[in-house]
Amino acid sequence: MQIHYLSAHNSILSEFLSQIRDVSIQTDSMRFRRNIERIGEIMAYEMSKTFSFQEVSVQTPLGFKQTVSLEKQPVVCSILRAGLPLHMGFLNYFDAAENGFISAYRHHEGGDDHFDIRVEYQAIPDINEKTLLLVDPMLATGQSMVAVYEKLMQRGTPAQVHLAVVVAAPEGIDYLKKHLPANCHLWIAALDEKLNDHKYIIPGLGDAGDLAYGEKL
Repeated sequence: MQIHYLSAHNSILSEFLSQIRDVSIQTDSMRFRRNIERIGEIMAYEMSKTFSFQEVSVQTPLGFKQTVSLEKQPVVCSILRAGLPLHMGFLNYFDAAENGFISAYRHHEGGDDHFDIRVEYQAIPDINEKTLLLVDPMLATGQSMVAVYEKLMQRGTPAQVHLAVVVAAPEGIDYLKKHLPANCHLWIAALDEKLNDHKYIIPGLGDAGDLAYGEKL
């Protein structure tokens, strides 16, 4: 797996990451969603540097200009519900992309810390021979990402797969390395310290879905 750490160098990305973590700021849901969206925009820009482009001629009011454009638009697929603001950030830049949505959640049997991943709702376009971008803000254990990836591979075979996460734990990265093909790309905005005993990222930022859309029952 090819891993891209976007926080390796200081940039405005760090400002947005700080704000989504800050307990005095993150309770503003609209601001939280917008910051996740802005992080998605930065990730989309950086990711686009690895895509294939083609030469095109553009007519201006005074002549013609040779430039480049994407050969193929990607398919952006987010994991509901926390992935929606990140999805919008990518869609702001890949504005002609096709879109997919899939649900995945931790199912706790008996109320203890053990869980399995349930993948249910899917609304997915044709992904065969396309560039698939699978986006989710948090990479904790990695089990949700792998479960969704395996479900999507039942629908087709993309030409490329790029996974984008805002905050990742080392345990989740290791899990992806063991269970996903070596030609997958993993894009990480911020690498955190570890998982706690309940499998949540430390220091993390809390529940991204709740912060974006309110607490669930």
